[in-house]
Amino acid sequence: MKKEALNTILKIIISLGLLAYLLVQFLSDPVDRRLLLDTLRTANYLYLLVALAFYMLAIVTNAIKWRILLKAQGVPVPLNALVNFTFVGFFFSNFLPANVGGDVMRGFGVARYTERNADAAVSVVVDRVIGLMTFMFTAVVAAFAAVYLASTQADTFIFADETLVQNLTQVEVMATVGMLAIAGGFAVLLSQRLRTLIGKVFTLRLLKPLAPVYKGLSNAFGAYRYQYSALFSAFAVGVGTVVLTGLVDIAIVAGLNGHISPLYIFLFNPIIAVLLAVPISIGGLGTGSVLYVYFYGLVGVPQTLSFALSLIKQAVVYAGSLPGGVLWLKRTRARSQTPPAAG
Repeated sequence: MKKEALNTILKIIISLGLLAYLLVQFLSDPVDRRLLLDTLRTANYLYLLVALAFYMLAIVTNAIKWRILLKAQGVPVPLNALVNFTFVGFFFSNFLPANVGGDVMRGFGVARYTERNADAAVSVVVDRVIGLMTFMFTAVVAAFAAVYLASTQADTFIFADETLVQNLTQVEVMATVGMLAIAGGFAVLLSQRLRTLIGKVFTLRLLKPLAPVYKGLSNAFGAYRYQYSALFSAFAVGVGTVVLTGLVDIAIVAGLNGHISPLYIFLFNPIIAVLLAVPISIGGLGTGSVLYVYFYGLVGVPQTLSFALSLIKQAVVYAGSLPGGVLWLKRTRARSQTPPAAG
């Protein structure tokens, strides 16, 4: 418990420290302060509401993707229940120090609903991995398109900025390596030979009590081995989710009366989302702003605009996740009021 408390304190320090650093950087300079405050003050809130709608729709499509994966395991869970669990998961991911807390809550919800703990846990892991793959896949496609267009411009115009091409090429390599790493890890999880090899570790006396748990998890992973249609469908829905999250940023930029090429948004938004999956802060607070300023700076986007975008995006994420907290409280209250079964 002491270690968990220290980790929580460290994440709070990282989040608040990074956010404070950026605020000092932008508010201490009179020009940057005026630009930032004017950008936020003159925002068109109708576009921001559209961004919120896109974000909440993305949460629903996440639930649809998850349902496809559960159905492939033969785990029948209604879509409305999965939407409920997904919103709860997003609430915990964005308001608690560890992003994985949301995955734990999602798996816990399905486990209680179906009493199939291993299948629930594995479905959450596979759902998370496919989600990361779709984000990186979208980033790779956008990166290749951006590099091609930038290179074409460099060949056409003598005064084209070659630094832009170099920066985009580096991002392209980063996205490709990330995509291959995630896909390779997923292939390992599905490999029966490797799972069997790992299972031999549980023949050791110290780990033998955990052998039934590992066997259940291994069998649950094995259920996806030949479910190519389900995996492809889940991947396709995941790409749709990434598109919706990109539209969130596009709507915010429009609401801020700024201009960022949609191609850059579909390039950087997925990469930032994958990096934020590393639980070093509270719901991406602070780290998200740093990543926005850094990546969009590579393509010449004004720092005040990218910082304002990150702040509004954080607010949209928090607002869109709040229904999950309401649903969780409602479900917790309902369980507490349910009389115990007669023994």
